[in-house]
Amino acid sequence: MARTRTVAGAGTIGTALLVLLFGSQPIVEWVNKHTQPDEAFGWFMRVLTWPRWAFGPVDGSAGSMRRLLADDLRALLLILFVAVILAVGAKTASGVSAFILGWAAVIFAAALAAFITAFILADPSLLTALQLAAAGSAYGLFAGWIVGAITVTGKAAG
Repeated sequence: MARTRTVAGAGTIGTALLVLLFGSQPIVEWVNKHTQPDEAFGWFMRVLTWPRWAFGPVDGSAGSMRRLLADDLRALLLILFVAVILAVGAKTASGVSAFILGWAAVIFAAALAAFITAFILADPSLLTALQLAAAGSAYGLFAGWIVGAITVTGKAAG
């Protein structure tokens, strides 16, 4: 019996791979050291590293621990929210509709994950949460097409 990858499964795996690869501490550090933010390639690489995660804080301070927790939770929530959005919306999605659904799922999931985790940071505010949600939606806009392209490889679950 052949197993078929669903739109939701393909999009969730694609998102997890993007987050695990580009959000890892060595890649983030490499991008920050070896690319320029005022050039297209460097800017795009910085967008891809937005849902960063790490195993431990750099300096051990309380603020650093909060940042670490917020970053790690944001990366996990991004993957979870994409999975939920795709599971709900991918019943009949295929082709172009799967592409758009996958792309939109990343935009919405990244904004929501950033908004929620903003309240973990020191001195949280609604303004900070909205600004971080905007950064999350920018990640989704410019990286979500990759997930959209991956979702096209899945089959509708319905």
